Amino acid sequence: MNFKYISVASGSSGNCHYVGYKNTGVLVDAGLSGKKIKENLEKFDVNLENVSGILITHEHSDHIKGAGILSRKYDIPIYANEKTFQAMKDKIGDVKEKNIVIFKNNTKFSLNDIQITPFSIHHDAVDPVAFSFDDEKTKISIATDLGYICDNIRKNIYNSKLVVLESNHDVEMLKMGPYPYYLKRRVLSKNGHLSNEDAGKFALELVEKGTQKIFLAHLSRENNFPELAFETVKGILKSKNIDIRKHVELKVLDRNEASNLCIV
Repeated sequence: MNFKYISVASGSSGNCHYVGYKNTGVLVDAGLSGKKIKENLEKFDVNLENVSGILITHEHSDHIKGAGILSRKYDIPIYANEKTFQAMKDKIGDVKEKNIVIFKNNTKFSLNDIQITPFSIHHDAVDPVAFSFDDEKTKISIATDLGYICDNIRKNIYNSKLVVLESNHDVEMLKMGPYPYYLKRRVLSKNGHLSNEDAGKFALELVEKGTQKIFLAHLSRENNFPELAFETVKGILKSKNIDIRKHVELKVLDRNEASNLCIV
């Protein structure tokens, strides 16, 4: 059986991903309006009534904006760790108690047919995570809002066939751009976001560990653009003789629209 992956949207203004396996579908984050998430999923014939859970990476608005309304309207459970749920609960409105599910970081759990591992990452949130999904034969991982690549990320992402990886900003664009100084420092910090260059360096590791598809995600509108992210990562891979046509599939996800239906 194969995993189905859809990028519902991935950018600084809103993030949502769909993962399906057998008869179970989940969302990773819901940072758009409920209406937009519904419309984008329907482009790929995915009905929210068939979504079994919303997995939350952290409490920032571009990851939780639509979580409450979707839970209420479609009776979908929201999965988060304890600190994240406490930080987000006042932002998402009332959610039925039965639809609040607390997980522990770095501990695998099952949601119907899907095996899910939420693993700790570094970002300026109370207790952020990324997610991997596996059936003991195939693994896929979704990891954005990464301050830097730590060993826990490596341990959990290595050997994934598909990795959705943050490529948030070009460092020079950020330094010369409109952000105030404190925000530039935040983005560049170890609790900030992954640059195109850092994404490229990690992409090298991933290919060496068997990753076949890398989708670049969470691009900043102000400090990046798709062609630059793609060419930067492609150039780093090429410097080590990795061909994106022969050895790995490299794509950039759309910031606002559903894209990249992918079967792994």
